[in-house]
Amino acid sequence: MSRPPTFVPPPGARAYRLRTARGEFAVVDAPVATGAEPRGTALLLPGFTGSKEDFNPLHVPLAARGYRTVAVDGRGQFESDGPVDDDSAYAQRELARDVLAQAEALGTPLHLLGHSLGGQIARAAVLLDHSPFVSLTLMASGPAQISVSQQQRVKLLRDALGVMSMAEVWEVIQAMEPPEETDTGAGLDAGPDDRADLRRRWLSHKPAQLLATGLQLCTEPDRVAELAVLPLPFHALSGARDDTWPLPLLDDMARRLGARRTVVEGAEHSPNCDQPLATARAVADFWDTAIERPEGRTAG
Repeated sequence: MSRPPTFVPPPGARAYRLRTARGEFAVVDAPVATGAEPRGTALLLPGFTGSKEDFNPLHVPLAARGYRTVAVDGRGQFESDGPVDDDSAYAQRELARDVLAQAEALGTPLHLLGHSLGGQIARAAVLLDHSPFVSLTLMASGPAQISVSQQQRVKLLRDALGVMSMAEVWEVIQAMEPPEETDTGAGLDAGPDDRADLRRRWLSHKPAQLLATGLQLCTEPDRVAELAVLPLPFHALSGARDDTWPLPLLDDMARRLGARRTVVEGAEHSPNCDQPLATARAVADFWDTAIERPEGRTAG
């Protein structure tokens, strides 16, 4: 999970609840910067245990490039409601249909960007219906299930959630992991306010959402061939290090998709937080060239 630099929306952005045909979703909506030529709107989907705040560092530089960006908490994530115990509500197809409802509520066409788990949900959404979107960016999000080491971490979390409360799991994670590796992002270098916000975010996640999406990450099939035939431009962006999906897997996925490939130096699994200016520049450069949809292609 990313640790956003701040939970406060950036200047000019607005936090509100987006009404859709499938319910309300908490969003941070950042308009195009004053004086910038409007170039489009993007919907941003966070990763496993993350939230819309993970994209806070990207809003201002993307607004300066002419893009309105709307980051969303998915169903059961942080400030978006969802069932506490019903895993079926968080089936990938249901989450993908939520994305299509969000796109309809915002108005189309949209650029779609998903980080990690959010990338796989974004992929499922465009496979259901690609027509609302003009491009797809997969940020630190791979072709199939996560690495074996990360599957083990997710299994530990899922096992703990079966017998412990969210608060108890939080305390165990804090006690067991060193600051620089704390998966919840609440290291000792975080200030008191940061730790309070991170804990609040963790406690706000619905356990059923974590259980269902954690299982998805561990069992996701390779759907690159299905995706590659769609008439959309693709972008595979990652940090220079990633232990969730090793870089060779991401390189091969980009090749099979005919996608633009960006590796952000100095970043790991969350380039949006690790190197936001370089990440925003790469994303905007891709969006600038993705206005016209390419013809459909065949997977390699």
